[in-house]
Amino acid sequence: MDVTYKNALITGASSGLGRGLAAWFAQAGVRVYAAARRIDQLDALRAEAGDHVIPFPLDVARADETHERVKQLDVDCGGLDLVVANAGVGEETAIERLEWERVRHMLDVNVTGAVATLVAPLPAMVARGRGHLVGVSSLAATVPVPRHSTYSASKAFLAMWLGGIRNDVKGVGVHVTSIHPGFVKSEMTAKNTTRMPFLLETADAVERMARAILRKDRTFAFPWQMRTLATVASGMPPALRHAALKRAM
Repeated sequence: MDVTYKNALITGASSGLGRGLAAWFAQAGVRVYAAARRIDQLDALRAEAGDHVIPFPLDVARADETHERVKQLDVDCGGLDLVVANAGVGEETAIERLEWERVRHMLDVNVTGAVATLVAPLPAMVARGRGHLVGVSSLAATVPVPRHSTYSASKAFLAMWLGGIRNDVKGVGVHVTSIHPGFVKSEMTAKNTTRMPFLLETADAVERMARAILRKDRTFAFPWQMRTLATVASGMPPALRHAALKRAM
């Protein structure tokens, strides 16, 4: 597949899927603004992936600041062709340990931070008649996963928002992709205490996601085994669905 993007912004680029995607597109010749809080990890990524990676220190939990900085970046670089809102956090939110600070942080990153990242360049993309917005949601957006209520809800919001924006930009040259991974090896999933069926290696997931982006898929959910389970579970009566998911995980 031909890679036609010139400038890309990818958040959450210090580790996991974001780091992998940043390296993948940089090695394909795209100028990648790799965004994350950990500057040392961004510098290490640049040393590994080459000069097409440009470290862009950013804390997406600070939504207003994120919006302004990404909007200015779009001006400074001559126009972002691809923006991937990948930064996300996920923690168990079991009711016996439910803390507002943890819940709020997930919402700040996964909802307001992601949307601020994508809203920032959108008006300019519409004016230019080109651009591609990508949001990394999750298969957890399909069903309320036990002990992960906040994470599931935050990713469901992002998926719904992307779907609405996709309808709004139809015919103006801007593409919108919603990506829904299952379980992927990462710093985040390493903290999980539950089972993770059909766990994918990071490099495998990155390759699948990059190709879905190049195809400009509207939505891309993977792996197919987890996608099928999520689809079946979403159609179950709530009590049966909860029991099935609890047993599976």
